[in-house]
Amino acid sequence: MAQHLGTPLPIGHTITPNTLRASFEESRSRGSTFSLDEIIAIIVPITVELAERHARGEQLFVNPSTILLGSGNQFVVDPELARKPPRLPRDRACLAPEERDGIPGNQRSSVYAIGAIVYEALTGATVGPGMRRPTEIVPGIPQAVEGILSKALVADPAHRPDDLSALAQALYHLAPRASTAPPPADESHLDGDAGFTVDVSMSMLPPAPSKSAASPFDMMVVDSQVAPAAVSQDGRVHELAALKNQLESDPRPRYVVVKDGMDHGPFTAVELLQQIASHGFVDSDLLRDSLSKDERAIKDWDQFAPFAEQARLHRDIRAEKEALERTVVREQRSTRGKAFFGILAVGAVLTAAVVWFFTARGSKSDDVAVHGETAINIETDKALRAGKQKGGGRGGVIGRSGGHPTLSGGQSCEAAQAAYVEEMKIGQKVQADITAGQYGAILNSGSYFGGCGVPSSMGVSICAAVQNGRAVGVTVVTSPRNPRIAGCIAASVRRLNFPSHPKLDVTRTRFAPAN
Repeated sequence: MAQHLGTPLPIGHTITPNTLRASFEESRSRGSTFSLDEIIAIIVPITVELAERHARGEQLFVNPSTILLGSGNQFVVDPELARKPPRLPRDRACLAPEERDGIPGNQRSSVYAIGAIVYEALTGATVGPGMRRPTEIVPGIPQAVEGILSKALVADPAHRPDDLSALAQALYHLAPRASTAPPPADESHLDGDAGFTVDVSMSMLPPAPSKSAASPFDMMVVDSQVAPAAVSQDGRVHELAALKNQLESDPRPRYVVVKDGMDHGPFTAVELLQQIASHGFVDSDLLRDSLSKDERAIKDWDQFAPFAEQARLHRDIRAEKEALERTVVREQRSTRGKAFFGILAVGAVLTAAVVWFFTARGSKSDDVAVHGETAINIETDKALRAGKQKGGGRGGVIGRSGGHPTLSGGQSCEAAQAAYVEEMKIGQKVQADITAGQYGAILNSGSYFGGCGVPSSMGVSICAAVQNGRAVGVTVVTSPRNPRIAGCIAASVRRLNFPSHPKLDVTRTRFAPAN
């Protein structure tokens, strides 16, 4: 049996009782087909009736659903049903290509329809891509049947016979005892008349098979890497292999694929399947049969949809595998990244601990120095008014740069002035290296000692000696006196950043208590 034999009817489609279609479906449900005598007994009278109707000018859609079982147990054409386009896919397969646009056919179209009906009755399959020669499906069918059907099923009406009477006569000769003889007719009309020749190369019936080497496409239905989903299902591989062999029986390049607005092809059935297997075409691409002129998405062709589905499953499985591999790679990278950042975090903690340790030690030493300085300043608070303090010495000089002494930090403002041989004070006629505005922008806000707990009722006097961007000498006097707060403010001033210059600059700033 052909692949279409067991195909169910579409949901929502019903079969009209007492029609030839109902008889076909009943035989199909039993897994059987009509014998040659059975179909000849039915179709010869139908062919004669159609010839008469067309002679009267009737245009008809001829298919099994338009042929009713009438009185005397004889099938006849129902003209009312035959004027409407068929709805069932198997009935549409019986229409000549020129009728696919919804225009009822003439005698030449009915020649095609009779050939399609005989083919379905004998084989259980429908006319279309992948159809096989009747002798390949049902052993014992005479070769003459294929000769008649190959002429009746020519897709191009310009090369198809148009004499139903001659067709009835030719069919009758296949089984003369099965039917009454039709009116005499010239059977040579099946080969055309007056210069007209039937071109069987354009027939929907594939040419006689020839033995050839195995196609590379054979691997598609047996290679688990190409069609893993098919291999995993019992019998699925064999079904696809049988369908592939069925399609391969027609070597003609008749299929055109419309992809991205461009026509690709024509391809043979095997070439098309190879394109589908290699993902060149997908199930949503349009496929046109250049013989039948039928055009629809690949997924809507019974012959090609299973292969497109297998290709899609393969793509999905491969995509899932690639996604899984990407996820594994990301997880590995994430794990390495987490380990790296963990090491950095541990290193940062250790670094912070070291910095804190040395900072704490430095702050402790600085606080001691400041408290000592503050104590001295508190004891001799005339130092703010004394200018350079005699006996200060030059113990704070650690070197010279450009002719200028370089002072060490941690001194009092007065000690720094005493150690520096050239003192420049803001307000003198000589231009200072650091302007009052620059000092003011840094010192006058007082925000730097906000954490020292200075009450609003306290006055603060600050003397800062600055060299190379830092306060090398600081003296703080509070009113009322408070050594702790004075030391905190001095430490804050020493941490400030000033404009850098090798000369020593000195400024005095006072913050008056709030009223």
